[in-house]
Amino acid sequence: MSTPGRLGRRLVQLYAGLALYGASSALLVEAGLGLEPWNVLHQGLSELTGLTIGVVSIVVGAAVLLVWIPLRQRPGLGTVSNVFVVGLAMDGTLALVPEAHSLLVRVPLLLAGVLLNGAATGLYIAADFGPGPRDGLMTGLHRRTGRSIRLMRTVVEVAVVVTGFALGGTAGPGTLLYALAIGPLAQLFLRVFAAPAASPGSTVVATGTPERAILRP
Repeated sequence: MSTPGRLGRRLVQLYAGLALYGASSALLVEAGLGLEPWNVLHQGLSELTGLTIGVVSIVVGAAVLLVWIPLRQRPGLGTVSNVFVVGLAMDGTLALVPEAHSLLVRVPLLLAGVLLNGAATGLYIAADFGPGPRDGLMTGLHRRTGRSIRLMRTVVEVAVVVTGFALGGTAGPGTLLYALAIGPLAQLFLRVFAAPAASPGSTVVATGTPERAILRP
């Protein structure tokens, strides 16, 4: 059985990572220079519905989980927690951070948001409690179609960016910077936050190898 100390560390990693992910996404929103692909969609739906971007993120995450059923994906604690914690943290951070107008403020906000997002991604994936709902969608499509994960991710994320942009979401240089930087940053922080290996015979709480995870909650 997993030791209480190791399990406790993993739980702290999970929830700290998800909260920081939501906070980093809020910084990208405040920068106004381009969002992560899924948040382009969330922001566009927020503009359309009048709901906050965090609430939209929760609703979309829950809807994506329903798509897991025909794809025969199994959610973990991290999957369900992702749906709620990221959206709540995003709205909470947006309520606290003052609006930025000058590029002298917006550019550092963008860079800080991307860096913090990479750290948060490594933190929660290294906890190994299951993929985020959107990542599970891509791996599920990969298994059902036989197409590569890279292709599935590209198709899905291009679709959500185009749809979100059409609805009023912000896509721009920040979106491109995020796409180029998130992989290397997340891999770096995965190594930094990697949990100690479980002792032989310990019970695995969630399946999946963090290093093979798709880097998006």
